[in-house]
Amino acid sequence: MSLEVFQTALRLIYPPRCTICGVQVESDFGLCGTCWRDTPFISGSCCDACGIPLPGEMVDEAEYCDDCMSISRPWSRGRAAVLYKDNGRKLVLALKHGDRHDVVRPAALWMAHAAKPILTANMIIAPVPLHWSRMLRRRFNQAALLAQAVADQTGLSCCPDLLIRPKRTRSLDGLGRDARHQTLSDAIRVHGKRKAALIGQAVLIIDDVMTSGATLSSAAQACFSAGAADVCILALARVAKDT
Repeated sequence: MSLEVFQTALRLIYPPRCTICGVQVESDFGLCGTCWRDTPFISGSCCDACGIPLPGEMVDEAEYCDDCMSISRPWSRGRAAVLYKDNGRKLVLALKHGDRHDVVRPAALWMAHAAKPILTANMIIAPVPLHWSRMLRRRFNQAALLAQAVADQTGLSCCPDLLIRPKRTRSLDGLGRDARHQTLSDAIRVHGKRKAALIGQAVLIIDDVMTSGATLSSAAQACFSAGAADVCILALARVAKDT
């Protein structure tokens, strides 16, 4: 049996399903029309530092949200694919806590599209790391899965262990912005064996969700301390104040 015949037979038995609601769709790893409409994709004008949507039409100059004008971000530019609400939240939780690895492929497509304005040649992609104890409990790092998939989409190299998290920190749930940043101070470092490869390089740090930016800030500061020339950030979902 040829591969094409086998794939056709497989589709008849297991037709493609919407990643969110499960109804039958035309292609693998896609969304049905209703779920696509109800997914809060970020498009148009957005903050050049964190990717949150901004009112008004797109302009040539970089624009920033109120938070990024008042907070010193340690990275240069940032983007996100969706807002962390409605179907955007469902996708993140399905991947993070539901072992839904099928979310990774479409998510990486959306993230790669969102990141186009901030990508540079030879940029290294690196995920936000997990502490070993959390990795043992969860069995996988969702940021690492997204990072490798985005690397595959963009043709850039991924270094999954560029960053490490030797310090175990408490959960950030329920903490304010200042408490989040204080909790994650010096919690993330560059792997000792990766420092030489990082010097003078541009890095794209990837995480599943950006809330206050504390985790991404810690990761970006670690990269700059190790000699990175530039650091940008990319998240699947961005938490907005009204969510």
